[in-house]
Amino acid sequence: MRRFFARAVSLLAVLMISVPDTSQAQRRPWGEGYLPDLPVVTQDGKTVRFYDDLIKGKIVVISFIFTACRDFCPITTARLAQVEEKLGDSVGRDIFFYSITVDPENDTPEKLKAYAEAFRAGPGWLFLTGKLDDIRVINSKLGEKMRSLTEHRNEIVLGNDATGRWGRNNLFGDLETVVAAIRAMDPKLHSHVAVPPKADAGNVIYKLDGPPGQALFTKLCAPCHTVGHGDRVGPDLKGIVAQRARGWLVSYIKDPHRMRTQKDPVALELAAKYPGVQMPTLGISDNDAADLLAYVELLTYRLSAKQDTPAPPHDHSHQHHHH
Repeated sequence: MRRFFARAVSLLAVLMISVPDTSQAQRRPWGEGYLPDLPVVTQDGKTVRFYDDLIKGKIVVISFIFTACRDFCPITTARLAQVEEKLGDSVGRDIFFYSITVDPENDTPEKLKAYAEAFRAGPGWLFLTGKLDDIRVINSKLGEKMRSLTEHRNEIVLGNDATGRWGRNNLFGDLETVVAAIRAMDPKLHSHVAVPPKADAGNVIYKLDGPPGQALFTKLCAPCHTVGHGDRVGPDLKGIVAQRARGWLVSYIKDPHRMRTQKDPVALELAAKYPGVQMPTLGISDNDAADLLAYVELLTYRLSAKQDTPAPPHDHSHQHHHH
């Protein structure tokens, strides 16, 4: 089975593990005094206290990132951006998103700001860095005890500090399930149906029982790319199969980092045009890459067929002629 999919699917069983029951919640195992009140720095260069300013009394969604990640963590952030859209205006009002770097020595506020802008993060979503020792203490308390950058967790932590309810979730399952789990953190959000603030191509539904490549495209490509709906985190893929040699596309999909290292001019041009986030290496096979290209071709064809449909002719037979 694919390395990527095996890892992603194995995490699907992790939905809302370690959520305290009511009796535990009363003891508030992750309450004040557990999560450290150390200083952290936002992507805007503002220093805040981790517990007092960001966690205390709030409902939070926390992810772990680093901007130089070449594995699939950029897709985790892109899928979290889709969750942010689905939650609508409750983000920044009822729910707060925090992405904490696991590489604070490299991830300056400036780098995090470019990263946040690439994913179009709203004002309710902070990207956090700080001193290495402080960040390690915070991340460790949140369950991120990585031994190396390549081993950091791709789960998100959900919490309601007011009730003491905490849990984990995974972004490679159904995003509606993730949204429901976040809303379940607060009873008053249960009945709230969010309307995304804008019609967004990232929310296009791609059914998973369709042609080869569709499920992979939905999980891996759709968070960052659209077909015919404009640039997202990365370029619009409409017509890409006609524009580039198939061999180049397969090589790039399989290992874009290697192409950049080898100074491939198109790979470098793409890196320069979309500097906030570089396309990750997903460890997929030649067959997977071919399936993805076939599906992008199919979406492109459907789009052009839709645009080329002529308008129905006007029926003049019922018009009355006045003399």
